[in-house]
Amino acid sequence: MIHQNENAGNQMTKTPVTAPKVWFITGASRGFGRVWADAALRRGDKVAVTARSLVSIADLKEKYGANVLTLELDVTKPEQVKSVVGQAHAHFGRLDIVLNNAGYSLVGTIEEAKAEDVRALYETNIFGALAVIQAALPLLRKQGGGHILGTSSNLGHVTLPVIGYYCSSKWAFEAIHESLAAEVKSFGINVTIIEPGAYATEFGSRESLKFAAGLDIYTDFKDHFVEGLKTMERGDPEATPEALFKMVDAENPPLRFFLGSHNLPWVRTAYAERLATWEEWESVSNSAQGESK
Repeated sequence: MIHQNENAGNQMTKTPVTAPKVWFITGASRGFGRVWADAALRRGDKVAVTARSLVSIADLKEKYGANVLTLELDVTKPEQVKSVVGQAHAHFGRLDIVLNNAGYSLVGTIEEAKAEDVRALYETNIFGALAVIQAALPLLRKQGGGHILGTSSNLGHVTLPVIGYYCSSKWAFEAIHESLAAEVKSFGINVTIIEPGAYATEFGSRESLKFAAGLDIYTDFKDHFVEGLKTMERGDPEATPEALFKMVDAENPPLRFFLGSHNLPWVRTAYAERLATWEEWESVSNSAQGESK
């Protein structure tokens, strides 16, 4: 059985020589999904790539032939998800890595976004990922193991205004995967949450963003926020595959895996501030314990 270690960064495990892996990737038409699918195929792995439009991934089939299977998939349709995951598994005979990458961001303040906007966001970012996981788990158990990856964000630990609902979806995503890791460990199934920082992908494009109807009172605030984002240093997505492969090839892959150099300092500061607040209020909090029953 493969044991998972969230603190693997403190005790780096050597990367074993591995046979080519079989991947299943959602949201592979652009962004990280596209970069990682292409890189996996270049290194000789086999990949089932999925997207809402087959046209957007057709060139991969032309380029990599039998090593790639292109499938149309809308992750918000559970029955289609189950069928497509099963088709990919049957085609290659196994799935070593199941990567949930499909997702988008909702732009709008907490007051502005309507309930239906938030539900739609969760249908893709949360329920879509769950549909893939639940479709894949019986197959991974039957074959004796596998590795479930989920693309989260450093915003699964910290938040920003204006995209608070997107952040909330990533906090939920993190909790689900952490629970999942404990539940499937005995089956030889690893779980890793991939947490990229800011990268120059198409994630900020109109295709990856949806906008809530705006209220005039927030216009200046949002304009200032957007201007700040324009000055944010962004990483090169093409620099990520080597790090990703080191992680998936490791004997003990971590539960959480940052991509980029800015994440750890930001998260370290955020958690230090939280601990300081909890400690400041510790005596008041403890007074609410009451007598033991």
